[in-house]
This record gives sequence, C-alpha cells and structure tokens, in this order.
Amino acid sequence: MSDPQAALRSFVPRHAFFVGIDSDGCVFDTMELKHKECFIPNTVKHYGLQASSRLAREVAEFVNLYSEHRGVNRFPSLVLTLELLRERPEVARRGVEVRGTESLRRFVESGKPLGNPALKEEIERTRDPELELALRWSEAVNRDIADMVHGVPPFPRVRECLEAFGELADLMCVSGTPGAALEAEWKEHDLARHVSLIVGQEVASKKDALGAAVAAGADPTRMLMVGDAPGDLKAARSSGALFFPIVPGEEEASWERLLEEGIGRFRDGTYAGDYERKVIEDFMRRLPSTPPWKR
Repeated sequence: MSDPQAALRSFVPRHAFFVGIDSDGCVFDTMELKHKECFIPNTVKHYGLQASSRLAREVAEFVNLYSEHRGVNRFPSLVLTLELLRERPEVARRGVEVRGTESLRRFVESGKPLGNPALKEEIERTRDPELELALRWSEAVNRDIADMVHGVPPFPRVRECLEAFGELADLMCVSGTPGAALEAEWKEHDLARHVSLIVGQEVASKKDALGAAVAAGADPTRMLMVGDAPGDLKAARSSGALFFPIVPGEEEASWERLLEEGIGRFRDGTYAGDYERKVIEDFMRRLPSTPPWKR
C-alpha cells in the first residue's frame, strides 16, 4: 500500500524562500461552483434536507463561502453546517430532523488526515452508519466535481506570480481539496510545473504541510502562505510564516497587488509589519463570524 505522506516527508528545500499556495478560491475561481453545484446539493440529498433546502443552502453558503470558516476541510464544515442548521427554529417548525454529528465530530478531532482514505479506515474499524453516510456524501461530491469542474482557468496574474516566485522560492500547493482533483486542475492549466509538491487533504493539513517544510529546513522568516481563507492565515501563523490574502470578491485585484507589491516586499524583507497587518485587516473584514440570521 502506497504511503501518501512519503513525498512530503522527503521534501528538501532548494531555495532560500518558501511559498505555500492554496487552490480553490485562491488560484482557481472554483469555490462557488464546487459548493453551490456539488457540495450543497449532495448535502441536501444525502442528509434528507429537501424540506428545508433553502435554509440548508443559506447555512452551507455562510459556512463555506462567506464567513471566517471559509476554506475549512469538508468534514468539519459538514459538521458545522449540520449543527448550525439544527439550531434554527425554522427547521424544527418544518418537522425536519437534522442528523447527528457525534461520530463525525470525533473523526474530525482525531488528528487523522481528513480525507476519504482515513474515513474508510475508521469505518472498517467501527462500522459506524454516521461515518458511512459521510463517506457516501463525500464520494458523491467528488464524482460531481470530476464531472462538473473543468475548464476553469486560474485568476489573471496567477501565472505571472508563480513565475516570479519560482525565481526565488520553493513553491508548494497546500490545500484541503482531494489530491486527485488538485492534480487534475493544476495539470489541466499547466501550473503543476511551478510547484515542488501538491499536498491534498489525504496527505496533510495545511498546518502540517507548512510544518513539514520547516522541519525540512525552510526558514520560517522567509516563508509565505497565499490563501483566501482564515484557515490559511492560521496555518501560516502555526509555522511562523507570513500571510498574503486573496480577498474573496477581489481576487483579481489581490493577485495584481501580490505581483506588483507583495512579492518584492517578501523578497526584500519589508513585507512583515505594517504592510502585512493592513492586508490582513482588509481581508478579515470580509469574513464575519456571526451568521446573518443571528444578527
């Protein structure tokens, strides 16, 4: 049986700088497409939420697209979506019973890589029907993404940024998306050649991927994470790396700013401090913690 973490463990930096880059919603404009057309319909279908589909969609879009939870791995986001939906009185009034999440939450908190392979292992051990349902949902999402998501190019200026970064840094795609989908998307648009490694959800979390780069010898003071979600910021901070946000709704302007300002500052050592603080503050204002139905 192949070891999905072997390539990450054998990573050796070749440059003085290191850059981690997220994929969905960051490099590719696929977040809305994947969630609205693939994730949410399957959540409604597999979890029997047809009688409250409008509310389920509202909750799922808040969690995955328009809040501080944006970009979180699919399994914790599913737990949070179902828990928030269960709290809404409108759902109870419709007589909709939202399924429990106790077993799935334990899996999420287990410390295992949050992908289908680890979930399958847990199912083999426990035969838990709640986990079996989550796996059916996840596999259905993957099938729909494979069928639906193609022909979506990277945002403008992504290629130029990757080329500029490649002159001074080791690049690694670090994402909560399954590795097969990442490989397909990055190869489809000829971006894979710019990165040393593509790390998907089965291999490691973003935090662990960046931590592995540090353990391999990358200098945290010369590391940058580029992402579109607060989880990317958290992963960066966990390893001591800097963070550049791709702001949801302002992706093209963000990549332009990175190309024109951010890369030079990163190279010259003037990125940390006031500049980074300002771009992060602007980013976080776009992603609230309180759902609109609670305001």
